Amino acid sequence: MKASEIRELGTEEIQHKISELKETLFNLRFQHEVGQLENPKKIGQTKKDIARLKTVLNAKNQPQEED
Repeated sequence: MKASEIRELGTEEIQHKISELKETLFNLRFQHEVGQLENPKKIGQTKKDIARLKTVLNAKNQPQEED
């Protein structure tokens, strides 16, 4: 998911995506421990997506400063 795509989403949609990705991350970690995870890179990618979503969400919530 690209940052430009995330910026187009609303605040509630971003929060919903974050909760979905956290659940996905939990499932991926569980699969990794059990030995059923086929692509371990998905864990890292999911973490990066969550961080990207949180970054855009924080940027939207901060008031814009004028010079």
